[in-house]
Amino acid sequence: MHYSFHAYYPYYKRNLKLAFPVMLTQFGAALVGLADSIMVGHYATTDLAAVSFSNALFFTVMVFAMGALMGITPVVGHVRGRLEKLLKEGTTDEEIAHKHEQITSYLANGLVFTGLMSVLSLLLLAPCIGFLDAFGQEPEVVACAKPYYILIVLSIVPFLLFTFSKQFLEGLGNTTVAMLITIGCNLLNILLNWVFIYGHWGLPAMGAEGAGWASLIARCLMPICYLIAMLCKAEWRRYITSMRRYLITRREVEHLISIGMPIGLQSFAEAFLFTASFVIIGWISKESLAAHHIANQMADMTFMLALGIGSATTIRVSHQLGKGDLQAVRMASHASVHLCLLMNTIGAAIMIFGRNVIPYIFTSDPEVIPIASTLLIIAGTLQYADGLQCIGAAMLRGIQDVRIPMRIALFAYIGVALPLGLALTFPMGLGAKGMWIAFVIALAIPAVLFHVRFQRQMKRLKFNGLDEID
Repeated sequence: MHYSFHAYYPYYKRNLKLAFPVMLTQFGAALVGLADSIMVGHYATTDLAAVSFSNALFFTVMVFAMGALMGITPVVGHVRGRLEKLLKEGTTDEEIAHKHEQITSYLANGLVFTGLMSVLSLLLLAPCIGFLDAFGQEPEVVACAKPYYILIVLSIVPFLLFTFSKQFLEGLGNTTVAMLITIGCNLLNILLNWVFIYGHWGLPAMGAEGAGWASLIARCLMPICYLIAMLCKAEWRRYITSMRRYLITRREVEHLISIGMPIGLQSFAEAFLFTASFVIIGWISKESLAAHHIANQMADMTFMLALGIGSATTIRVSHQLGKGDLQAVRMASHASVHLCLLMNTIGAAIMIFGRNVIPYIFTSDPEVIPIASTLLIIAGTLQYADGLQCIGAAMLRGIQDVRIPMRIALFAYIGVALPLGLALTFPMGLGAKGMWIAFVIALAIPAVLFHVRFQRQMKRLKFNGLDEID
């Protein structure tokens, strides 16, 4: 069945309303990372190397933990959709109170899950402190990295609290608060970088360690801001004030784990693939690695648009599913696919047609520029596969289907991309191009299979009803 632009217009509008703040949030996070690199780089090359090395270890675990907490959005969104339907139908106060209690339960049990993820993250990251010199880095880099690494490891606890709060409010349909808090705290982070790295306002210059203190302070402030925001709105405040010990149950925590952990592993697999690609391409030459960095930076910027639409998709799908409106689920999902394809086309056009200009923004090295220009063509092509797999995964999260997508992702990112990339890069002699061709092929697998599975799951839900996800 085909629908006109007029039929889809309300869905485009609602999806973009939710997606736009997430896009700004993602861009803000990317820009503060860029500011960290620039400011530390201008202080000393050793400090820049220390920050880059530490973050490579830190972000692998952080991406996994953040992905696991994304599971809170669809479960809260589903109940929120049910609540909206009950309010519209004018049902009894008892039924409405029960749905509010369910949301409160997810808040309470979600905080327990966040605590468990924080402990797990610390257990994975903390032992590396004593073995930083085992990664083959220069001694002065390791010495500089240690205090910075300790500070960012400590910052993961408040950052995961912020991430949980963000995902909880997204389940309730709000993405604006996260945008405002992220932008405000990122600006504070940059200011504190200037103070601590270079030694202003009477403080000593601390270099990389100063950047660590700036990150820790800003990340500690983020969950506090979320708590204040939730207390300021009556609807959200009721969920905090009505939390009780009896609402925390092993069954609910295990439910959140069963949804969150597959998402975390899926996020980890993709992050691991791109982290490994830097190591593999680094074996070719420093020029190839620099060109890969340029293409990856451009791909990351456009992928943030897909992430924004993906977050909106999970929210919209879970809400419409909670209302029992499968047709609206399909329309919201299709609208997200259309929006993603449009933005992917724009991103691809910029990379492909700007391939001879974009590299000069990053470097003037005549050996890097032609490699980067070639990689940007492949990166432009990659936009479609990467965007569609992102939206497909978000659609499936919205209906709480996460286990099979995790297996598909692990197969594609680890089982296909890495061996294929190695084969194309070295035995077949394609160099960095080989790894990027492997990206396109590997990402196309979930791009297709996620959407096929979603259509099958929708048919199953239509046939069996919605009871199985209650």
